[in-house]
Amino acid sequence: MNKLFMDELVMPNEDSIKDALGNNYKYWKEIKTTLNAKYEGLKEEWKYYGKKTGWTLKLFYKKRNLFFFSVYEDCFIIAFIFSDKAVDAITKSNLPSKYINEILAAKKYAEGRGLRIEVRYKVEVKIIIKLTEIKILY
Repeated sequence: MNKLFMDELVMPNEDSIKDALGNNYKYWKEIKTTLNAKYEGLKEEWKYYGKKTGWTLKLFYKKRNLFFFSVYEDCFIIAFIFSDKAVDAITKSNLPSKYINEILAAKKYAEGRGLRIEVRYKVEVKIIIKLTEIKILY
């Protein structure tokens, strides 16, 4: 799986994301549309992290980082960092056990625990939205 948008001089835009994701673009669009309808004032910020990581989009709500969005050849990845309170809420949620187990197994850092989700199917869209709602609450 190869990450796209590696050229420091070419910041991604909506058209380049659409071209890169092809059929999977509809899932990114649905995530953005749903979250923008629920939470006024979401902000996007593209940042170039270097030759190995390339460009990544950070989504903010009220100056709070919600998640990181990275584009790959055949999917996109949403990466979260959750506080202890958010992890507790996730363990008590109705999310699939796969994600609950993954967050519990993740190494704990000062910022929290990380969870990366590859989005290839519609089912992952609902999971991303639910996790974002938990992140906003906690």
